[in-house]
Amino acid sequence: MADDRPKSYNIPEEINMPKVWIAGSVNMDIVATAARYPKIGETVAGRDVFFFPGGKGANQAVSAAKLGAPTALIGKVGNDSFGRELRNFLAAQNVDLQFLQDTADAHTGTAVITVADGNNAIVVIPGANALLSDRDVMEPVLAKGDVLVSQFEVPVPTVKKFFSRAQSVGATTILNPAPAIDFDRDLLALIDILILNETELGTIAGAQIDENEDDSRLIALARTLQTRANQTIVVTLGRRGLLAWAGARALAIPGEIVESLDATGAGDCFVGAVAAQSALGASVAEALAYANLAASICVQRMGAGPSMPSKAEVAAAAKAKRG
Repeated sequence: MADDRPKSYNIPEEINMPKVWIAGSVNMDIVATAARYPKIGETVAGRDVFFFPGGKGANQAVSAAKLGAPTALIGKVGNDSFGRELRNFLAAQNVDLQFLQDTADAHTGTAVITVADGNNAIVVIPGANALLSDRDVMEPVLAKGDVLVSQFEVPVPTVKKFFSRAQSVGATTILNPAPAIDFDRDLLALIDILILNETELGTIAGAQIDENEDDSRLIALARTLQTRANQTIVVTLGRRGLLAWAGARALAIPGEIVESLDATGAGDCFVGAVAAQSALGASVAEALAYANLAASICVQRMGAGPSMPSKAEVAAAAKAKRG
């Protein structure tokens, strides 16, 4: 006679964990290093050239996955060698690629990056990223506690459609409005955590911001972007750390003192770390402090995707900081 009694299974804990869903770009980064940037019309001798996996979506997905959160990437790559190489890299970082699609209609996205004196200048060619559609971001099944992340290297209407799904399921949304472009401001009402740098803040707020702008003015500008009381607006400041207007209070976290080798992936590392910590149940203040430390590790390495630190590396850095 068959035994109809319920059976007990050992279900992996991560199956029941909230998931980070990132709808975003996947690029191959071509990085050239030089002693300084060329002036307009000038040619300067470079030092090295590298090919690194990149794209803001892919970088943020790698960051979140390496920091311990189940992470899926929704995006598109071309049917080309760059696309295949990027798939292999992302799979090796434990990123769920079920919703990363191949297309024959465009080449894989590409970024041309010049690095000089620890800073970078970037030209992005969208390629397949421009084909990410509303239909693509409607396919995943979302759950309460999930974290949805996107940026502006994929079509903004697709980003808006993606985030419109969050409220009905109890998910958190994180927008990194980079590169800074004009967009429908109704999108801001769908965002729980907005993460942007000084340049992006100035563009979106319609204000001129100096390199060493006063913190109080940055907070004041950040507050103008808040559309409801429970939103968090985060302004990343590179070596200076970050400022945030979280709900109804200001937060300031100083930068870590490290030697910056390449800042290319630092912002994406920060966003991915905030997403991972949010999915794992951290408070906003805890997530921002953790992400600040993770980004300080990232800038000490070359490349974007490959420079993302692991959970163990951030834990070691936190322990060393405590002494």
